[in-house]
Amino acid sequence: MGGRQYYVYILASRIGGTLYIGVTNDLIHRVAEHKSKLIESFTEKYDVARLVYFEQFDDPENAIKREKRLKKWNRAWKVRLIETNNPNWDDLYSGIAGPP
Repeated sequence: MGGRQYYVYILASRIGGTLYIGVTNDLIHRVAEHKSKLIESFTEKYDVARLVYFEQFDDPENAIKREKRLKKWNRAWKVRLIETNNPNWDDLYSGIAGPP
């Protein structure tokens, strides 16, 4: 049986827009929650629902450490991380979730 996976992810409102960093053990479900805007939150208020970056971990402690580290980064470093891996700021959600 495979172990549980954990994810650190970055959402954006648009290219170069507002960023949100989070951690979850179910990336598809969590991003769907952000996209649905059913929960009053920062992402709902600022329309932050484009999945532009994520990393996968085997252990929750490392995922949480990485999330905290990324949150302390300055904006330029976060933008560079996104653009190195996703230069067009494409929404990666459909690539991991499949067709609607």
